Amino acid sequence: QVQLVESGGGLVQAGGSLRLSCVVSGRTISRYAMGWFRQAPGKERGVVAHISWNGGTTYYIDSVKGRFTISRDNAKNTVYLQMNSLKPEDTAVYYCAVGRVPFAARPTQADFDSWGQGTQVTVSS
Repeated sequence: QVQLVESGGGLVQAGGSLRLSCVVSGRTISRYAMGWFRQAPGKERGVVAHISWNGGTTYYIDSVKGRFTISRDNAKNTVYLQMNSLKPEDTAVYYCAVGRVPFAARPTQADFDSWGQGTQVTVSS
């Protein structure tokens, strides 16, 4: 059974930083893309960042470019999301996911088939 466990969320002031981690068990992630998604209250879940199977290619939505960094350690079956210069609009539940493919040029939820339970990130103004 595949399990993804996110950690690192919490409450932070605007301008602060958090580092999310996602440890995957029951499935080797080294051949697959990994992604971070988020869902704010009243909004649909959407992609935040995405990284190819070997870490060589990354994708970010425009609103987090230059502030967030996705990385992975295949030896640890883990993906990370470093979030700097956080803004109140970054407040959401953040989910990690394992892709169906090595990389998706325009990632959507349909490109991922295993999900974590989410971790809350709250940014106060």
